[in-house]
Amino acid sequence: MKLQSDYSLKAYNTFGIDVKAKLFVQFSTVQELQELLRMPELKQEEKLVLGGGSNVLFTKDFDGVVLRNEIMGIEVLRQDDEYVYIKAGSGEVWHEFVIYTLEHNLGGLENLSLIPGSVGAAPLQNIGAYGVELKDVFHELEAVEIETGEVYTFDNNTCQFGYRESVFKNKLKGRYIVTAVTFKLHKEHRINTSYGAIQTTLQEMQVQQPTIQDISAAVCHIRSTKLPNPKEIGNAGSFFKNPEIPLSQYEQLKAQFSDIPSYPVSESTVKVPAGWLIEQCGWKGKVIENYGVHKNQALVLVNYGGAKGEQVRQLAFDIIASVEDKFGIKLHPEVNIL
Repeated sequence: MKLQSDYSLKAYNTFGIDVKAKLFVQFSTVQELQELLRMPELKQEEKLVLGGGSNVLFTKDFDGVVLRNEIMGIEVLRQDDEYVYIKAGSGEVWHEFVIYTLEHNLGGLENLSLIPGSVGAAPLQNIGAYGVELKDVFHELEAVEIETGEVYTFDNNTCQFGYRESVFKNKLKGRYIVTAVTFKLHKEHRINTSYGAIQTTLQEMQVQQPTIQDISAAVCHIRSTKLPNPKEIGNAGSFFKNPEIPLSQYEQLKAQFSDIPSYPVSESTVKVPAGWLIEQCGWKGKVIENYGVHKNQALVLVNYGGAKGEQVRQLAFDIIASVEDKFGIKLHPEVNIL
């Protein structure tokens, strides 16, 4: 473990924003992390854990210590007639872990293919895509308490999952560092093709009875055609959450905007695609100097090279104001703005 000063974070955030950390250090075991947390020179420093850096927008240098998570390893803990319980180190790349589960014919993560980021970041915001959320296959996680260095286990209930939410984004924000996540994956597969363009894509692939591998391939195709590769164009995937609004408000909007899409959440609530709202306000494909909104997906803000985080943040706030003015719906960022 080498503590480095004035360290560039450009390679550690998918937006490619060129900011520096006051201090930077990597850890690859729980014991190394605990040792770091005991170091007197780090005790009072603000701490930021970075995995894939795919859910953060830096608007300035980070005046603290960045802890780069490289805890690896995948282990089958146990299994019964229905489920396999599989534990992954929090530093594992999310999509590579999904591929591992597919190669071992374990169902549950196929709809979450190609989401950027690390395993440890996945439960923090309860990642979701194409009708599936992480909480659907989550069993428990292990996390180190920053203040004490103690290891605690959190189950599904104590994580308090919500739509792109968990207790770690609210009450326990900044207090724990996830070190491992255990998933409860299906032996008997439960194919979910109900959301988005999966069914259409499977038809184009001429697949009539899809396997979990087919679902993953379809999701990867959809994502790669709609979303820019962060290695080519700086971005953090979907920048905004899809808003959930009362059914009564949706019906009022439907009378004014007849083609407004929605997905039912409950008897009294619907989810409206944020990308559609943003596109209706004229933002899709908009380029401002060296940043803007992606041409294929209005949910994605992009850095074409050399943009500052503050510029992207201002663009996000301008979009929020525009959507609220036109539709009376306030969008909320999914990305952490620092």
